[in-house]
Amino acid sequence: MEARCGPEVVAPEGVEAQTCVMTRGDTVWARLYYRNATGEELRSVLTLMGPGGRTVELHCAPAAHDEPDTCETPRVPSSGPPGSAAAVAEFVGAGPVEEVPLLLRAGS
Repeated sequence: MEARCGPEVVAPEGVEAQTCVMTRGDTVWARLYYRNATGEELRSVLTLMGPGGRTVELHCAPAAHDEPDTCETPRVPSSGPPGSAAAVAEFVGAGPVEEVPLLLRAGS
């Protein structure tokens, strides 16, 4: 198994995240490592982007605790050369989407 990870990103509000594109053979998926130290439940979307506009999206629910956790998209067949997929995670607070600010965006 191979992992291609972006930098660990920390928001002033207390959320930390790092995204990785994972590959095993001809299978690819996105993995999100995160810690939610905000004291509030957050919403997060993890997106795996591949060649040709192919995407896989997963909604994660980071609980309001300061413990490290992970979230993964489903594994899908790789549709391009090695290194052609990317992963992005976005975190927002609870509430109506149009009213909550983006707290953090992390990418690989």
